[in-house]
Amino acid sequence: MYYQVIFTRLEALMLDYFKVPEKDVVIVKPEILKETTKLMFMKCGVSNDEAELGADVLLHADLRGIETHGVSNLLRNYISWYNSGKTNPNPKWKIIKESPTTATIDGDAGLGLMITAHAMNLAIEKAEKYGTGSVSIRNSEHCGAVGYFAMMALEYDMVGTCMTAGGNTMVPTFGAEAKLGTNPIAIAVPTLKKPPFVFDAATTTIAGNKMGLLERIGAEMQPGWVAHDDGTPDMNGGGEFQYAKGPQRMQLPLGSTRELGSHKGYGLAVSVDIMCGMLSNGFGFKTLDASRRAHYVSAFRVDGFAEVNEFKESMDQMLEGLEKTKPAPGHERVLYAGLEEYEEELTRKKNGIPLHSEVVEWYRGACEEMKLEFNLA
Repeated sequence: MYYQVIFTRLEALMLDYFKVPEKDVVIVKPEILKETTKLMFMKCGVSNDEAELGADVLLHADLRGIETHGVSNLLRNYISWYNSGKTNPNPKWKIIKESPTTATIDGDAGLGLMITAHAMNLAIEKAEKYGTGSVSIRNSEHCGAVGYFAMMALEYDMVGTCMTAGGNTMVPTFGAEAKLGTNPIAIAVPTLKKPPFVFDAATTTIAGNKMGLLERIGAEMQPGWVAHDDGTPDMNGGGEFQYAKGPQRMQLPLGSTRELGSHKGYGLAVSVDIMCGMLSNGFGFKTLDASRRAHYVSAFRVDGFAEVNEFKESMDQMLEGLEKTKPAPGHERVLYAGLEEYEEELTRKKNGIPLHSEVVEWYRGACEEMKLEFNLA
């Protein structure tokens, strides 16, 4: 049997799999989409500056072709959380423990899009003074694409990392119930002339938000994505989408089965829970509560290890070497993490962002309800 295990948005082949079908595409100008999103946040009680920041995090994902973490999948959830009182539109986040190079932040139930950005700014500030900075964040909701926060360190000639943990969607290797989240990890590394190295991946075989895209575009499940109700990995694929929509989503760790290395994805996911939730003493982490949520960011200066330009030139050389790898049959080229997203961002900034018509209609209805002008289409 051919096992097609899907790893992350790093894989170019699968980017096409998740694209909006041509018949359903509506092209939207990025600046209009960002402004509309910002105004919707403000209608939920978010301040102007924080709404601008939140919209920027979401549009970053859409511009780079990461629809799973852009407006299509996430904005309606965030608005629902604000309206229900689950998420605080004006959090008074604070540092509750600190050293020269570390800190723990309580996010006051604020949205992670904004809280995590503030945490990374603090990590960068510490790294500028002491060479490295690490911040854990508790009591904060969903943070969107973790790659955004890792990339914040790049302009300071730093390496940035970000992780987020929460929820119960991943089945541990040999387990029959979900105990961990998709727990993504991002690392961003500066370069001189090449597009930067930006790895951003879930520790499950497929990012959780891709399930929403699958439903919207009508795509089938693939082998190795989810488990059956008894925990047995589904290695046949082609199944109904509701496989992953039950009262408990049963996603598989990166690797899918023990023979293919699922213990590695499982171990990485536990590590993310530790870095985000256990270090911050976040609610529900020691008991694996399904409502738990926490984040972690770090930054460190390249010049603490090497001369900056020499390092960045070496990065260029290494990444170019990867690109020049002889491609396997059926493949045009070899990529490295962040390259295709960089190219997609250039295209979308010029030509616009392709949204699914269902998403555009949702915007239309939401704008009408919020008494905002609708001008996406």
